[in-house]
Amino acid sequence: MEKNTHHKNTTSARSKKQNSKVIMEQKRRKRRLLTLWRITKYGANSFMRNAWLSVAATVVMTLTLSIIFTSLASKAILNDTISEVKDKVDLSIYLKKDVNENDLQSIQKSLANLSSVKEVKYISPEQARKNFAENNSSDEKFRAALLEATNEFPATLNIKMVDIGNTTELKQFVDNDKTIQNNLHKTRKPTYGSRKDIINSISNTSNFIEKIGLVAGIIFVILASLIIFNTIRMAIFNRREEIYMMKLIGANKSFIAGPFIVEAVICGILAAVLAMIICYAGIFLIKDKLLVYGVPVESLIAFLQNYFIVVLIGLMLTGSAIGVLSAFTATRKYLKI
Repeated sequence: MEKNTHHKNTTSARSKKQNSKVIMEQKRRKRRLLTLWRITKYGANSFMRNAWLSVAATVVMTLTLSIIFTSLASKAILNDTISEVKDKVDLSIYLKKDVNENDLQSIQKSLANLSSVKEVKYISPEQARKNFAENNSSDEKFRAALLEATNEFPATLNIKMVDIGNTTELKQFVDNDKTIQNNLHKTRKPTYGSRKDIINSISNTSNFIEKIGLVAGIIFVILASLIIFNTIRMAIFNRREEIYMMKLIGANKSFIAGPFIVEAVICGILAAVLAMIICYAGIFLIKDKLLVYGVPVESLIAFLQNYFIVVLIGLMLTGSAIGVLSAFTATRKYLKI
């Protein structure tokens, strides 16, 4: 009986300890939430109190995020353009008009077996002349006269490459294969050299534009960071007596520095929303003009529509990160806590 009573008392004591721990933990959570709420409230008030400085910081941050957004969008469009050009551009090997049928089939089969070749298409001299007439004149009489004239167009093999920048294997085959050498056109040379140069030129232009966007983005990130840094410094200077009093009554470091961090985060979030509106509006306004000029923006538009929330969150995180880093640096330097 005494053992049972002792066991019940022990169990009851343990239960009371556990309950008291739970209650203490709940109180700690409430205090943390209350502290977080107060920090957020003070930060929002400080953002409104320093309206002009906050507006300046938000504007520069908006420009920064807009440049980052535009740079990434331009890179995507340029990559799509290069891919589309590479897919459309085919290399041409010109053969004699009277090429033997057996030789032609042998050449086509050998070319198709090359690992760097995606597709081989034969265009007869008659078809080449017809294509030229249709593509270069809307005058029916001129087209009819052209079709009746002596056909000087060669037979052509149009070749699509797996990688338009890699024509080494194809060139080696053309230079060394006896069958194709015996049937090559005497004056018209294969086009794999010149068109490769065009693709390389487009790629170099894309890389150059990408570097310009990167440099501009870095410059504006630095400017935004400096303005937010100075905004926080001015806010600290204006509130120096309040901060001194908070130190005297024992406020911890995070409670004093927290509102300034919140102020920077608000700046980053507002700038992200503004940059999103500006950039989306700009892209959708010029979409039709870009399509008229053959710029492939369809995939970018689809991405922006389908992943609107992801893009917005990405801009918010970027803006907040820039702001928090600047605010953290300013508070460490000027609060001296």
